[in-house]
Amino acid sequence: MKIKKAYFRMYVNNLDDVLPFYQKLYGLPVNLRFKYEEMHLELASIGHFLFVAGTPDDLKPFSQTKITFLVDSLDDFLTYFEENKIKIIRKPRKVPTGRNVTVQHPDELIAEYVEHQVSEVQAVNLMSHEKS
Repeated sequence: MKIKKAYFRMYVNNLDDVLPFYQKLYGLPVNLRFKYEEMHLELASIGHFLFVAGTPDDLKPFSQTKITFLVDSLDDFLTYFEENKIKIIRKPRKVPTGRNVTVQHPDELIAEYVEHQVSEVQAVNLMSHEKS
């Protein structure tokens, strides 16, 4: 059970309006960008930022989630959450990049835990398609 990376979540209306600034700030390119059609969202990551773009109405259900943890095994974390009576806010579900769950920590922080599946990330990552 390992957290591979923590992403600070930033909620925005349009990725193209904010990504150039953060690319320059970090000195890094966008490494993941994909559409989450089912939720009418588009997401992108640069460094330790995860940008979630959509209309205010589309963002509202997610706006209380402050951080995303990329983990090695969602199942191991789910077992840990159950054993430690951690409140599940959104049950485990399939997402474009793998599977996720949203929980509330004992200090009331709301966090997403996601396990990426390499083939699914590669299939949806708009950045990898641009390089081809």
